[in-house]
Amino acid sequence: MTLESLRLRSFRAHKHTEVDFTPKVNVLVGSNGVGKTNTLEAIHYLCLTKSFVASNDTYAVRQEAPYFELEGTFTGVRSRPMTVKLVYVPHEGKQVFVNDAPLERLADIVGQLPVVVFSPEDHALTAEGPDERRRFLNNILSQAHPAYMNTLMKYNRARKQRNELLRQYRKKSSPPPEPLLAPWTQKVVQLGSRVVARRKTFLGTFTTYLQDAYQRIQTVAEKPTIEYDSFPTGSTDLPDKSSSIAEAFRDRLQEKRDHEYKRGTTLVGPQRDELIFRLDGLEVRRYASQGQHRTFAMALKLAQYFYLTDTLDRKPLLLLDDAFGKLDTARTEVFMELLQSDDIGQSFITSTRAAPFEASVPFHEPIHQLLRVDTNDGAARVRSDASSENLSETAASVSSS
Repeated sequence: MTLESLRLRSFRAHKHTEVDFTPKVNVLVGSNGVGKTNTLEAIHYLCLTKSFVASNDTYAVRQEAPYFELEGTFTGVRSRPMTVKLVYVPHEGKQVFVNDAPLERLADIVGQLPVVVFSPEDHALTAEGPDERRRFLNNILSQAHPAYMNTLMKYNRARKQRNELLRQYRKKSSPPPEPLLAPWTQKVVQLGSRVVARRKTFLGTFTTYLQDAYQRIQTVAEKPTIEYDSFPTGSTDLPDKSSSIAEAFRDRLQEKRDHEYKRGTTLVGPQRDELIFRLDGLEVRRYASQGQHRTFAMALKLAQYFYLTDTLDRKPLLLLDDAFGKLDTARTEVFMELLQSDDIGQSFITSTRAAPFEASVPFHEPIHQLLRVDTNDGAARVRSDASSENLSETAASVSSS
């Protein structure tokens, strides 16, 4: 899969930017704050309808603009080029169009345009709380398996309704009547057990991808593993069948019943799952060095890339936002070789310096390109690197205003 062109209108630093990309390595170089990350963020919006930078879409609208609009043309997805447009209007929401036809649901685009992001925030995956790890897990499974995403969305809606009922009766200082609570409890158990079963099956496969990815970027013979700590038993020893998970789920809800009445919320479910990352048996979060944290997080994202490639039978777009700033020279070289290999498709890299890439990427070849990002009259501008005379004239066609 390849993103051939991108258009941004009234999106963060960009007033009106159009850029054509090459099919392999695309490096965007410029000072901090000029709009490099915004370009990658726009790509992510088109693929997953949301940002990887912030959760509030309103902040992505350029100051004093009434809306933002993004459009990209993709090849290698369907028999003909696929043009995706996303429009966001504050207080009205988002709308996605595919070849000018509106999608009924935003979720319908997820998985069609797989994408993987490397960013400095990846450190949170291994070093901080379980929310980041659940988000990572949901990102992969939602792109790879639309049925999982649908089940998770239904589960979250059912849990929201159950929580609302618990809150209402908490204010009355009494437990909700069982005939009112039971249907929502049953729905939560039915859907939640499916979510957990899918996660368990996935992690059994994904660990192999993680170990392969770790070997690609780390010369030290350490073995990474993942343990899944979920709600039914409070341990990593989970039942194998969805029906057995559902039975354990009901038992745990019964145990927590009085606590739920007091707190007015559902205390058991996949929303409380934890992934425990280990290196040679030691928990990464507690015992790993900074270098080990960084390597483990990169291996996770690389494993995600190859898992999605195999599952969807197409190579995701790879977004690397300032991903090389803290890597040592040896690991940077390994990664740059990988990006230029047949194992990786199209990649987009942001950096404040061109030098590391000019030394390792043959930008004179039309499959790669170096782009300069700066500002013009207060708006972001993306242009081919005029300072490198050996760049192919056909490698990029970029215009901006």
